[in-house]
Amino acid sequence: MPRAGEQSQTHQPRLPSAVMRHVRFVAAATVAVALVLAAGFFWFVGRVPEEEVVLDRNADGIVVLTGGAARINDAIELLASGRGKRLLISGVHPTTRSIELARLVPEYKRMFSCCIDLGHSAINTIGNAVETRHWVRDRDFHSLVVVTSSYHMPRAMAELAHQLPDVTLIPFPVVPEKRRGEPWWSSAATTRLMVTEYLKYLVAVVRTRLDSAAADVAGERPGAKS
Repeated sequence: MPRAGEQSQTHQPRLPSAVMRHVRFVAAATVAVALVLAAGFFWFVGRVPEEEVVLDRNADGIVVLTGGAARINDAIELLASGRGKRLLISGVHPTTRSIELARLVPEYKRMFSCCIDLGHSAINTIGNAVETRHWVRDRDFHSLVVVTSSYHMPRAMAELAHQLPDVTLIPFPVVPEKRRGEPWWSSAATTRLMVTEYLKYLVAVVRTRLDSAAADVAGERPGAKS
């Protein structure tokens, strides 16, 4: 019992200094990682074109990654203008045939019988890259125009470069209608799309670099013929 006139004091237990240092370190590291991720996101957004480019060079082949009708139309137009010798439409549904796609672009129907190949095995971007690698190797192509949506292009290029390190890749990004003249932050749906694609891009970059490092250790060459 405290004596009369004395003020009762409650002593709070203090965390050990080593624990406090660890907590401060974790907090600082978390903030640093968040800042790096945020800076990387804005760098990524800056790489995503808001307007379609004008292709000023030719390549041996053209590949379009499925996911939107505009991509296929643009790729066929590039083929028709002589930007490549053949076109691979990668990631086509297993039940879809050339005649069905030809109906979508009747003006280029004849090209499906001579210069367009369908790839049915890919179900994601990694599969697109592997499917494209086999197609390119079989035809001994050394340069390739890559057609996909603008926001998907960084990840597609990372995957394709990993599978085809000795092939020149020429990006031809297709800008979705919703992104033309509209800032990405003005739409919640577009913002979610960009954040999701950025995170997928980071995973692709880390995974492909780890794969390349493991291949170097094993004495293998990424993208070798198989």
